[in-house]
Amino acid sequence: MTDLLGVPPALLFGQLLVGLINGSFYAMMSLGVAIIFGMLRIGNFVHGAQYMLGAFGAWYLLRLPELLPGLGLPSLGYWWAFFIVPVVVGMIGALMERLFIRRVYDLEHAYGLLLTVGLAMVIEGLFNVAYGAAGQTYGVPDALKGGINLGFMFLPIYRAWVIGAALVICFGAWFVIERTKLGSYLRAATENPDLVRAFGINVPRMLMLTYAFGVGLAGLAGVMAAPIYQVSPQMGQSIIVTIFAVVVIGGMGSIFGAIVSGLMLGLIEGLTKVFYPEASTTVIFIIMTIVLVFRPAGLFGRETSSHTVADLSSGRVGSILENSRLWLLILAVIGAALPFVVYPIFGMKILCLALFACAYNLIFGYVGLLAFGHAAFYGSAAYVTAHAATAWGLPPEISIFLGICVSTMIGALFGWLAIRRQGLYFAMITLALAQIVYFYAVQSGWTHGEDGIQSVPRGRLFGFIDLNNSLNMYYVTLAVFLAGFAFVNRIVRSPFGRTLKSIRENEPRAISLGYHADRFKLIAFILSAMLSGVAGSMKAIIFQLASLADVFFMTSADVLLMTLIGGVGTMLGPVVGATIVAVLQREFASFGAWVVAMQGAIFVLCVLFLRKGVIGTLEEFLSNREERRHSALDEIKPMDRSPLSQTAEADAGGVR
Repeated sequence: MTDLLGVPPALLFGQLLVGLINGSFYAMMSLGVAIIFGMLRIGNFVHGAQYMLGAFGAWYLLRLPELLPGLGLPSLGYWWAFFIVPVVVGMIGALMERLFIRRVYDLEHAYGLLLTVGLAMVIEGLFNVAYGAAGQTYGVPDALKGGINLGFMFLPIYRAWVIGAALVICFGAWFVIERTKLGSYLRAATENPDLVRAFGINVPRMLMLTYAFGVGLAGLAGVMAAPIYQVSPQMGQSIIVTIFAVVVIGGMGSIFGAIVSGLMLGLIEGLTKVFYPEASTTVIFIIMTIVLVFRPAGLFGRETSSHTVADLSSGRVGSILENSRLWLLILAVIGAALPFVVYPIFGMKILCLALFACAYNLIFGYVGLLAFGHAAFYGSAAYVTAHAATAWGLPPEISIFLGICVSTMIGALFGWLAIRRQGLYFAMITLALAQIVYFYAVQSGWTHGEDGIQSVPRGRLFGFIDLNNSLNMYYVTLAVFLAGFAFVNRIVRSPFGRTLKSIRENEPRAISLGYHADRFKLIAFILSAMLSGVAGSMKAIIFQLASLADVFFMTSADVLLMTLIGGVGTMLGPVVGATIVAVLQREFASFGAWVVAMQGAIFVLCVLFLRKGVIGTLEEFLSNREERRHSALDEIKPMDRSPLSQTAEADAGGVR
């Protein structure tokens, strides 16, 4: 057969097959995410880890005699796993829902996303401890080995089975939810639970089973993926961001949209590998960007109201902990003494992370937008600064300035694309957009891929401050941090900042007063991106390195964790949170692979028990103590008055 469009038919159809297989997994995974979000309003970020559990479940059943010697257990092959593992993973999901997920149903959507991020980190971290980065092999079942020669390509039987089974499962699930009485009960239970309870239906149990069903789909996808991909702890992490991009394109909560978009995007990805391989890893995110410009709710989604994260904020004007001028002075004093207590390089790490967290808190705490892609601004600034200093030989101040400019421009573009959405939608969009930056850094030559840009020269600041001297570098970093802290404080205390708070607390009312809410939020987002770029640029000069870790989505999770631990919507909270995270990272370094699991556990504990953070909780305690003191004084005052004055008041009351 002659070439089609200059491409050998075997290559073209082979990549289309690969794309259709990937699309089948995208569809099944996206279906589970869409069901959970559509029914429960939870952005289930742990879905990738549950997919990984399905693959490992199949691997465990196959190796039962080796894993449990002496019990005489038989090895259970693929078909046993196909039916047993999804049920087991679904039961694990039901337990997870009962212990953790249901605690955030009545809270803002951000809590559900943050909680599932932490749970994913715990699960993947534990499997990393047990199995490391190496993958485990799982063979194709004997009944599905071999292939069919179609003339223009060779079709493996197992892959044809995966495509057919995925289509049947996806459209069967869609039919049950959209066209049956059970599905109508599920939809009604999420929209009007009180009415459904009146009919004698146990709503909490129904919601638990819904979550278990969505999780079971992820486990089933993992079983089907085991013979094709290596079974490894990272397999879920590598797919979950793509899955959320697929769901955003199809429309958050749209079950039919998730299925169609998953299959379609898998095919497009396969075609891209044929005609432009370099773009194959980013094509889905580019399509998402284009769709959002014209259809902010996705191809099949409906415009719905989204909540902001106003209830996460804890700052209270007038509190001593919010006296930013006082704390600016205190931080300056503490910062000046810090390099004589800890290593200067560790002190600089704390300052960089604190500035990054302050920048993130500006958009999260004071605007109420849960962003999940700030690593794009932090990492892009680090790369540009490192490249300018290393390849172009520019002085540090110019290199830093270029890095900040790039992060600001990327922030303006991303903000323009994402600002029309709020809540969980906004978080997913910023995460998907940030992945474009990540994959660009992976493939671009000037970023040096996995090696990163190393040995970045520090040079001389303004020609006379030698930054190779650790103390000089530290005090320059301290000055930059204090300037950034003061700048954020000035924004928050200004009329512009008060307008942002009013938009966060009641956006419709702010709009009715004549404020252009999206414009204010976009400006705040750009300022946050710019300050994140300052932190990233300083990081590149301090550590003389820019790497993929700077643009990886876990960096976005880290800055979110810092803000959450310290206290969202407080001036001092991000600084405290960054300090705690930096200290924990240093102390946890000796635990090796346990670090990710420990960080995930901290995430979960903060969401469940410390939602206001350290500073927010302390402010609440001081505020309650002050209220109790005033109440006690109010009760004492009548008893302090003399009997004569009390008699006069009584006489006056009688005259009146």
